[in-house]
This record gives sequence, C-alpha cells and structure tokens, in this order.
Amino acid sequence: MTKINIDEVEFISETTLTIRESRRRTTVPKEIVDTLSLKNGDKIRWILFDDGKVMISKVKKKKRN
Repeated sequence: MTKINIDEVEFISETTLTIRESRRRTTVPKEIVDTLSLKNGDKIRWILFDDGKVMISKVKKKKRN
C-alpha cells in the first residue's frame, strides 16, 4: 500500500473520465494546470503501480542545443 504524507500534499481533486469508442478524455483541474504551468501540447506521464495507484507528472521538455 502506498502511504501519503498529507504534509506533502498541495492539492486533491476528482475529475470524470469520458470514454467514447477509442478516445479517452479526462479534465486536468485548473489548480494543477496553473501550478505546473501546463499549456496546450504539453505532455503528461502516467505511471501505474502494482497496487492500482497512478502517478501523473509533467514531462519536462528537452532543451535544444
């Protein structure tokens, strides 16, 4: 079981998943979009653990040389 230190939690929310044929959509809460400075076209990474927990994080863009 994954334990969460509530002192490290900045925000908790629930959203609805919409599934239409092969398309799956969910809404990212405004607080998360603002805090992570997400913009259209940004990527997020989904990690599924053995216990069914999911972690989502912003994928950092690679810097071009």
